[in-house]
Amino acid sequence: MAVMHRIRIFHAFLALTVLAAYFSAEMGLIHAWLGYGVAALITFRLIWALSGVPQLGLERFYPSFKDMHLKGIATHPAISRVLLAGIALSVIGATGTGIMMDNGRAFQPTSLSSFSFSGEDESEEHESEGGEDESGEAYEEAHELLANLAIAFVVMHVLYLLAFKRPLARFMLFANKSAK
Repeated sequence: MAVMHRIRIFHAFLALTVLAAYFSAEMGLIHAWLGYGVAALITFRLIWALSGVPQLGLERFYPSFKDMHLKGIATHPAISRVLLAGIALSVIGATGTGIMMDNGRAFQPTSLSSFSFSGEDESEEHESEGGEDESGEAYEEAHELLANLAIAFVVMHVLYLLAFKRPLARFMLFANKSAK
């Protein structure tokens, strides 16, 4: 299987996992597990980048404004790279703050036995009784901000690709015509 097809499959898994995590924000343990899934996919991608294959390198996320002119600015690679870097940083930040807030509670046997779809679990109730500390509240605010920022970058990324890089968008969305 060609590298670009593997990237496309990885992209689909990551995109679906990030979206599922975002839209499950009020689902407690499900949200936490999806967040850990995103963390695993990010870790896998970072290790995959070490393979030495040029298409997998992290330099794809570094924007270079070299040779950028007003003519052709909309299709310059720097625009795509800025959007990719914004997505990467905000998803990594949201995932990191989520893991810090969870602090491994999703892996404890008690959380698995008292599986809950609600955003409030037993540990959160105990925190609210004793008064939530300010750092936990700051993590939660940062987590929500970064998650919303990630979705904003994703929307801009999709709109940009559809407007200026339609063949690539079709390929990544499995909508390209297959050559038989």
